Amino acid sequence: MLLHRSGTKRFHHPVIGDVSFAYEVMELSADTGLTLTAYSPEPGSSSHDSVALLASWAATLDERPQDASSPHRRP
Repeated sequence: MLLHRSGTKRFHHPVIGDVSFAYEVMELSADTGLTLTAYSPEPGSSSHDSVALLASWAATLDERPQDASSPHRRP
């Protein structure tokens, strides 16, 4: 089986649109076939800016007072 160990992956997010992430796959010695994949946007790229915007938006949602009827209520 051919497995790409690193590269670029594109995603489409419904709020921020198309973003690209560099990725790297690392094998974990705990179990045969177990891997960890790390994704990160290139610093200074439009994808980095879009992800930062999404993170700040999510943080703003966490800071708002929420009532029991809110669909975004956190337990």
